[in-house]
Formats: sequence, C-alpha cells, structure tokens
Amino acid sequence: MVLELEQVGLKKEGNWILKEINWKIKKGENWTLLGLNGAGKTALLHMLCAYYFPTEGHVNVIGKQFGKDILGENLRQQIGIVSSTLKQRIYGTDTAYQVVLSGAFASIGLYEEPTDAMRAKAQQLLKDLDCFSYANRAYRTLSQGEQQRVLVGRALMNDPKLLILDEPTNGLDFIAREKLLVSIEHISKGDKAPSIIYVTHHVDEILPTFSHALLLRDGRVFNQGLTKDMINSDNLTNFFDMPVEVDWSERRPRLKKK
Repeated sequence: MVLELEQVGLKKEGNWILKEINWKIKKGENWTLLGLNGAGKTALLHMLCAYYFPTEGHVNVIGKQFGKDILGENLRQQIGIVSSTLKQRIYGTDTAYQVVLSGAFASIGLYEEPTDAMRAKAQQLLKDLDCFSYANRAYRTLSQGEQQRVLVGRALMNDPKLLILDEPTNGLDFIAREKLLVSIEHISKGDKAPSIIYVTHHVDEILPTFSHALLLRDGRVFNQGLTKDMINSDNLTNFFDMPVEVDWSERRPRLKKK
C-alpha cells in the first residue's frame, strides 16, 4: 500500500475538519481527489505529509505508521508535492535549475553541494518537462505555467513513491494548463513513476491516467472507486447537489449544468 487511512478524523479548535476517512491507494494507482473549496482537501493533504496528526483513526503512508514510526523529513523526502504554499516559499532569485536541484535535499534554496548525478538528473527533468530552454532564468521571471512545471521537476528529484499535485493548474490559461496536464500524463507513464494524487475541483482536468477518484464533501468521503464509476452524471448530480451532465470526449470528462 502507498497509503492506508482507517476511520480517520481530524478536529481543529473544537470542530471536526475530517471525519470517518477510509482510503487505500495501492502501488501503481493514480487518484483524483475531487472536492469543492472547503471540502477538507488541504487538511487531508497536510495529514498525509505529517503536518497534521489524526485525532482518531489509523494512518499509514509509504510504510510509515503514524504514532509509531519516525515521520517528519524521513517521510516527506519520499513524497513529492506541488502546492500553492510551496510556490510562495520558493526563492524568486533562484534559477529554474537551482529550484529543481533543491528537490534533492527537500530544501527551499540550495545549501549543499549537489553531486554530478544530481546535476545530471535535474537537467534531464528540465528536458523531460520542456523547461530546459529557461533553466538559467530566475524563477520569478517565469510565467505561472513555467513555474509549475519547474516545481513538478523539483518534486520528482528524489524519485518519490507518492506525488501530490494540489490544484496545480490554478491561475493558468488554457494553453499553459493543457501543457502541464500533458506533462503529468507523461510522468505517470515513466519506468519509476510514483503513484499520483491529483487534487482539483475541475472535473475536466481528470486525465486518463487517473484510474481512481475520491469525492470529498464536508470533510467526509462522499464516494470513491474507479473513475469511470465515479465521474458520471448521476453521481456528480448527487455530489454537487445540483443537476449536472458529464460528457466523455477523448477519455476526458466534461461537466455542464443541466
């Protein structure tokens, strides 16, 4: 198992943020985590990265059992993450190449001397993600789409077992969004591909590689299972509590109001 959550609950300031979360991800599975703003997605991700600990239930991520094993950086180095919080922490004066390299140390900025193998890997990731042409440009000068692809490269430097992409297309125009989604699909097909959790509230970003979907609403699992069974008109009408219609085209869903 990549992760296993059993009857997990999280209480903050007297309120239940998450309740009765049961979720298992097997190696090789890629999941979409779908939920509207305020559904509890961010809290759930913080828990997977050991920034939050469950108030109740059992959590096991990449073989690490919460409350028993050593977590912290020991766990986080096996998880690649791209999020708006991380994006805000990156040093804007670092080059795209330096940002990717920093992923080898799970640090913000470079404070250690990279090995030749690390340098070669960072360069290859920049090429794979179509970032090599601006490898020596300052991160702050890049477009939002370019920045996101650089952060994906950083997340992949340690060959993570789990890659979490937290609404990575926020703020991107249509072209930049589709370029990033193509890169994600490509990553998922690699020999050392991690399991991916793709967090979104946009149904049309669900790629063919996402075999499973978990629908989160009001801090609880509304439904989960194979994507083809989750992303349909009847299920999403109930999930969003409004009549919607799902059309599939080129193995990707499109959502519209009835």
